[in-house]
Amino acid sequence: MRTKKPWLKHYPEGTPSLLEFDPRRTLVTLLDESEKKYPDHLAFSNFDVSIDFTKIAQDSRSFAAYLQNVLGLKKGDRIAMMMPNLLQYPVAIFAALRAGLIVVNVNPLYTPRELKHQLQDSGAKTIIIFENSAHVLSAINDDLEMEHVIITKIGDYLGIKGRLMNFVVKYVKRMVPSYKLKNTIPFKAALQRPVADFNEVQITLDDLAFLQYTGATTGLSKGSMLSHGNVTANIEQLKSMLNDVVEEGSEIWINALPMYHIYSLVVLVFSGYDAGGLNVLVTNPRDTKGFVNELKKWPFTFFNGVNTLYESLLNHPDIVNVDFSTMKLSGTGGSACRQSTAERWQELTGKVLLEGYGLSETSPSVTVSPNYLTEFNGTVGMPIPNTEISIRDDDDNQVALGEPGEICVRGPQVMKGYWGNEEATSEAIDEDGFFKTGDIGSLDKKGFLSIVDRKKDMILVSGFNVYPNEIENVVSMHPDVIETACIGLPNKRTGESVKIYVVKSNPSLTENEVLKYCKDNLTGYKIPKAIEFISELPKSNVGKVLRRALRE
Repeated sequence: MRTKKPWLKHYPEGTPSLLEFDPRRTLVTLLDESEKKYPDHLAFSNFDVSIDFTKIAQDSRSFAAYLQNVLGLKKGDRIAMMMPNLLQYPVAIFAALRAGLIVVNVNPLYTPRELKHQLQDSGAKTIIIFENSAHVLSAINDDLEMEHVIITKIGDYLGIKGRLMNFVVKYVKRMVPSYKLKNTIPFKAALQRPVADFNEVQITLDDLAFLQYTGATTGLSKGSMLSHGNVTANIEQLKSMLNDVVEEGSEIWINALPMYHIYSLVVLVFSGYDAGGLNVLVTNPRDTKGFVNELKKWPFTFFNGVNTLYESLLNHPDIVNVDFSTMKLSGTGGSACRQSTAERWQELTGKVLLEGYGLSETSPSVTVSPNYLTEFNGTVGMPIPNTEISIRDDDDNQVALGEPGEICVRGPQVMKGYWGNEEATSEAIDEDGFFKTGDIGSLDKKGFLSIVDRKKDMILVSGFNVYPNEIENVVSMHPDVIETACIGLPNKRTGESVKIYVVKSNPSLTENEVLKYCKDNLTGYKIPKAIEFISELPKSNVGKVLRRALRE
């Protein structure tokens, strides 16, 4: 199926319509090149401690040597990582990739149920886990076959200051719930292996780099298989759209988005590393006061976030004291950006908030807004080079420009498929290589994409996907619940929030009891903000629950 590409005429000056990719450039090659080119440049900073490219190169190789020679991990093995933004996170990711492993990123706020599925589905036998989250693994460890558990603490990379932080976090603030895990390995111990023990691994563009889990309409998350080629292509695609903005070796990215999320991982961490820039890692962006104070310290040039992050900053009185004069670009994605948020941000900073669109399955970027825009235009930008977009109706026919339809994407950034799930893969990617996103959008005559609606019932909470079936499956497991239905409600702070309708078998069941059950089984952003008991759910003639009727 041929697609028209009106956007090519409106690319930023210097952006080619077609890129040629180096067939030898894997993510490991990218790391090697940057470390050789920028040895003394700072690469990451966190809690006022910064490490340079040489330090990252040495420690990631030492860690890779430990994974290979002590733990016996081989190319293609999966390794899970469950931690917030800390200096040890990029070290661990780079080490795993250098050893030829496949990284399975895990939300550190996951409940035991969510973690169990992801570990079992991916087949990961090794996990690097934040000590504050270790109790989650402890709760399900008997049901798993984990061979190696590496524990990292908040201050592991922060020297003397870090030892004090570890003590305060665990024994003063009591932020580390108790856990029972046998034969755990301290993260710092895994860094003691000599670099010389690291064995180089032959890696190709087709080798998998990440299993990036995304929600599923069945209620179980699926692992998007992202290869080295998928991710390096997306980095080059993004770079070509910013060819006159990024000055190699001198940029500073503020990275408040979680690294386990594909947006932060590729758009900030790897793109920043590729450009010889510094990623300032923000561990807890919900601490808005602390976040604003961190912003004051840096002459940052790039800032990325989701709508809720921008809103929290704009609503903080001290944000007016942050110096935005060095900021070249600010971007948003993950969820719809509100016009009012964009306008307030531009008024504060003098810079347009540029919106993009992407998914875990597309490594992630599909479209970005060109940097020549002078005001927020309500679209998510235009397709990046080597990307085709086909807008289709329910019969899989391409619609006319300006007409809404399902957004289908083809390009080098589209995943290889879903891990261990050929049926879901064949449903998502057609025989021509187009990935069906499930989102409804339209292209204007210049090739700018607008998101109209979602074909699926997915709910977007602060940029995170929440799938109604998962919420319904969990709540329906409560012994006093007959059945339930889940919908999304508009929410000024988070974009959308979760509401559930519950048909109960026990008349004494309360909202608080349902809420507690949800908190025990769902991560924070999935927990319903509204619970309504109902005598019966609206259904179609064939018994399908009519969520649309509940929304109306």
